[in-house]
Amino acid sequence: MTDFPLPNASHDLTGQVALVTGATAGLGHRFARTLASAGAHVVVTARREDRLATLAAEIEAAGGKATPIALDVSDAESIASVVAEATETCGTVQILVNNAGVVDAQRAHKMDVDLVDHVLGVNLRGPYLMSIEVAKRLIATETPGRIVNISSIGAYNYRGQGAALYSITKAGVVRMTETLAVEWARNHINVNAIAPGAFASEMMDGMLSRMGDITAGFPRGRLGDPAQLDSTLLYLCAPASEFVTGTVIKVDDGQGPR
Repeated sequence: MTDFPLPNASHDLTGQVALVTGATAGLGHRFARTLASAGAHVVVTARREDRLATLAAEIEAAGGKATPIALDVSDAESIASVVAEATETCGTVQILVNNAGVVDAQRAHKMDVDLVDHVLGVNLRGPYLMSIEVAKRLIATETPGRIVNISSIGAYNYRGQGAALYSITKAGVVRMTETLAVEWARNHINVNAIAPGAFASEMMDGMLSRMGDITAGFPRGRLGDPAQLDSTLLYLCAPASEFVTGTVIKVDDGQGPR
């Protein structure tokens, strides 16, 4: 017997506050609109304030709710300030999507220390600190929550194409997901991750301009459309995944190692 409705597949996020980092471009832009369409009040964050305002206006025009707040995910003070402002303005953040990331795009032996620190700061330190800021408020108010970290199939598969540190940080995101899931399970905070393959985005456009068409080596010879991540994102953010934590879902069209 179960108290959950059958099938337990609700994606309704009405009344919940969701915060998305790196929301002004690529996958983050799609994630923000998808969560808003499911009923969440979405706090859209990124560095480019003009793009944040545009995205928030798009969401509002479509009937959703959005609050734009500028964020530098590499800055610990900015992270703490943004989560505090989001909480004060919109209520406790119950859903966090750690999406912001950068590609190093250089051979490891050619990277200067500043670039190393930047990639580590944005891709790993930032999501870790953001998760903590959100989780400690959930714990204090005894509120269940969902954290979804965006890793990459590059965490599992690296072919020497000049982004070694990116691959390392995304593998770190996987382990962070697994460990924080255990840490906060008693607090009813589910921590999961998505490991996308190659999807069409601004970041991917930059990679393609450097490397040429990489799709010929893919099993289906194509890039993903960000819309193909909607169902996975909603599943991990919604009541349907209540018993799922510490899991990484690969959405890569067969591109990664098997």
